[in-house]
Amino acid sequence: MNKLLASCLLALCSTLAVAPAMAQSTPAGASPNDSLYKVFGENAGLVKLMDDFMDRLVADARTKPFFEKANQAHIKEKLVEQFCQLSGGPCTYKGVDMKNAHANLDITKGNFNALVEDLQQAMDAQGIPFGAQNRMLALLAPMHRDVITVK
Repeated sequence: MNKLLASCLLALCSTLAVAPAMAQSTPAGASPNDSLYKVFGENAGLVKLMDDFMDRLVADARTKPFFEKANQAHIKEKLVEQFCQLSGGPCTYKGVDMKNAHANLDITKGNFNALVEDLQQAMDAQGIPFGAQNRMLALLAPMHRDVITVK
């Protein structure tokens, strides 16, 4: 269970690494994706988002079995770290790649879609603008190749 939970959450974050530049011009010292990090509320906003997201994952009957018995505090911490780094923030994430993390977890397309739906609902609840949500979701979509692992 802990592996599945961590893997799903890590997968969400890892796909952000392929994000295109979000700003027309990038200030010195800032990453090209810095504007997405700022729109998500920087670290404090990401912490709040992941708290909401985890609550939804545990409450959702489609994702609850993967998350209810996991170390939720640790997973949220890693998600914040990853989202921070991948959206252009000042964080560094060191973790397992998505393909290896999900290799034998039997994650279905339905599991994956439910998790993404819960993320979108959490972003709505946190007041993240629709355009920023779309940019984030567009970055997350390709990860299904490494996360969906049903044989």
